[in-house]
Amino acid sequence: MFFIVWVYRGVDFFDCVMPARNARHGKLFTWKGVLNIKNEKYKLDTSPVDPDCRCPLCRSYSRAYLRHLFKAEEMLAMRLAVLHNLYFYNELMARIRQALDEGTFTAFRAEYTEALQKRV
Repeated sequence: MFFIVWVYRGVDFFDCVMPARNARHGKLFTWKGVLNIKNEKYKLDTSPVDPDCRCPLCRSYSRAYLRHLFKAEEMLAMRLAVLHNLYFYNELMARIRQALDEGTFTAFRAEYTEALQKRV
């Protein structure tokens, strides 16, 4: 996850459309990696996009439902996906700040840099 690498290199201010742009194309960020909700394997998947996420999408809707919305070209699909990705990135930055405050950023970086880049 390049945000973690940027923080490691000293960047402390971000202005990026990446979470929203990716969401509108069905690419969702989770604590297990990147998920392309348009994939066929999610057609009948009743689990939340990310079981570890507390955003409104993950608390109320399934992967199958979100995939259906994307396939039906419903605007709600993009709205829910953007909501999720923005929530995820806010949570990611909060965890990064916490790790920096606690002096555990090196361990955080080691745990999440590769994990968050995996394809789910």
